[in-house]
Amino acid sequence: MGRAFEYRKARKMKRWGQMAKVFTKIGREIALAVKEGGSDPESNPKLRLAIQNSKTANMPKKNVDAAIQRASSKDAENLEEIVYEGYGPHGIPFIVECLTNNTTRTVANVRFYFSKEKGSLGTSGSVSFMFDRKGEFVFEQGELDMEELELELIDGGADEIEVMEGKVYVYTAYEDFGAMQNALESLNIEVQEATLQRFPQVTKDVTDEQRENIESLIDRFEEDEDVQKVFHGMA
Repeated sequence: MGRAFEYRKARKMKRWGQMAKVFTKIGREIALAVKEGGSDPESNPKLRLAIQNSKTANMPKKNVDAAIQRASSKDAENLEEIVYEGYGPHGIPFIVECLTNNTTRTVANVRFYFSKEKGSLGTSGSVSFMFDRKGEFVFEQGELDMEELELELIDGGADEIEVMEGKVYVYTAYEDFGAMQNALESLNIEVQEATLQRFPQVTKDVTDEQRENIESLIDRFEEDEDVQKVFHGMA
C-alpha cells in the first residue's frame, strides 16, 4: 500500500489547502457521529475518532464544539450517507462517498462531474467489487517497541502494518475496524487518524495526459462539500 499511501497523502495535503471546505466536511462527520451515538465522546467512539481526525486537519476546537452543539440541537440538519459508483475518463473506476442533507442536489452534481470529464455514473455495485474496504489507523511511532507492538496489533485484527516517516499505519479488515479501535485505546495509543478506506484490487497505469484528465475529475469531487472521500483505480 506504500505507493497508494503516498498518492493519497499528496491529495490530502492539497485538499487541506482549502480549509473552509475541509472543516465543513469534518463538521458533518462530527454531526453524523453525534446523531448516531450522542454528544459525549467518552461514550461515543465514532465521535472520538471524528474529533481526533479534526485535530489532524488542524480544525480549531471552537469549530468542533460548535459542530457538536449544532448536531445536538433540535434543529440539527438531517444527514444521509450515500455511495456513488462509476467510471471516470479512460475507464478508471471510481467510488464517491458522500454525506449530504440534500440527496437530489448531490446525485445531480456527481452525475454532472462524471459527464463533464467524459465519465459515467454507474449503478450500485457496478465497481465496488473491484475495491477492498479496509480500516486505516495512523499514529506516531515514538518510543514504541514495534516488535512487541506488532503482536498486540495482530491480536487486535491488523492485516498489515507499515512504518513510514516516523508514523505507524495499521490496516484492518472492514469488520475489524471497531476491534482495532478498542485495542489501540487499551494500549493507550493516541490515534492521529482513523478512517475506512477503499483500496483497488488492481490499478491501471495511465499516461501523464490521462492522469491530468482523471485528476481533474478528482478535483471536481473534492471541491464539493457533499463529497467526503473519493477512491479510484488509477495507478
